Amino acid sequence: MTRAEELENRLKLLVDFGGAVSKETNLNKLLELIAHQVKEILGCDRCSVFILDRQTNALWSKLLLGSQNTEIRVPFGKGIAGHVAASGMILNIPDAYSDARFNRDPDRLTGYRTNSILAVPLKNVGGHIIGVFEAVNKIAGPFNTDDEGILQLISSLAASGIENAQLYESLSKSQLETIYRLAVTAEYRDQQDTAIHLRHISEYSALIALGLGLPEIEAENLRYASPLHDIGKVGIADAILLKPGKLTPEEFEEMKKHTVYGAKILSNAESHLLQIACKVAASHHEKFDGTGYPAKLKGEQIPIYARVVSVADVFDALCAQRVYKPKWDPQKAREYILEERGKAFDPNVVDAFDKVFVEILKMHALGDGKTTIIPGITKEMHRHDF
Repeated sequence: MTRAEELENRLKLLVDFGGAVSKETNLNKLLELIAHQVKEILGCDRCSVFILDRQTNALWSKLLLGSQNTEIRVPFGKGIAGHVAASGMILNIPDAYSDARFNRDPDRLTGYRTNSILAVPLKNVGGHIIGVFEAVNKIAGPFNTDDEGILQLISSLAASGIENAQLYESLSKSQLETIYRLAVTAEYRDQQDTAIHLRHISEYSALIALGLGLPEIEAENLRYASPLHDIGKVGIADAILLKPGKLTPEEFEEMKKHTVYGAKILSNAESHLLQIACKVAASHHEKFDGTGYPAKLKGEQIPIYARVVSVADVFDALCAQRVYKPKWDPQKAREYILEERGKAFDPNVVDAFDKVFVEILKMHALGDGKTTIIPGITKEMHRHDF
């Protein structure tokens, strides 16, 4: 390839790079995309993107250790990346092991051999350092001045994308914290393990959604919307919600209204997450065979989000201690879910639950203590179908 052809090819890659970076709002995915694109544009073996964490004054990046992605941190001013961040200057090092600033530990951990390094500061439009690019081991000889210029150009294209992704992530965290606090408000009265329960519902629902084949974005939406499934409990009197024994028919009818209250609380929301949460709150006690409540919806009349959360909610409720029942062994709870396939639960959702059950079991173990095993279920244990 002639020099002109090489430059033309790099220009095309840079245009594609700019377009790809502007579309991705997930920070981790964006950093993976940037690393892959820089590797291709520069013709190097590896690229790492270090992001400056201003709270800890350290740079962080993802490092592949075997089959595991591990976050590594470099103190500001230390190592190659830390030095570039502190100085704001480019470092082009043909022999990494001859440079005292090079940290050999990652090579020892991975069995990789770093030879040449090109490190460029990542600056925002205000000229402030937000991170560092490290390109490693150029395949065709050492990094040259052309590579330095291209990586600087890439850094200017990437910086705005990274800051946008960081802003999006910050806004998302703020929204999710609000949702979580709303969920806690609804749950804290009748459960001592509120945080564990909400985390379980969230993670189980996302796992089942992925097992069902839903797109990753839908699984994520369900992960964050599902904790609001019982928000309507705020409208239920303590005398009913906290009653240790079996509810009377009248009390049970009142308890069932938490689905209606939840739907009203979340109705007309502009947020897509809250729209999903509204569907879940309204319908997570509907049953696949049409015998549930409040609307006796049947089959696919029940929103898919609610069908997923229904399984996650019942499983976690069975496995948790409540004022009206002891906790179940997870395997016993799994058997109950399987038995209700096609009756209370969507068969496809039950199959997805069983497909990811090992992962669900791992998540359950993180927040569980000793488990009380009981031989079966009785009508007296029902509060609102768990």
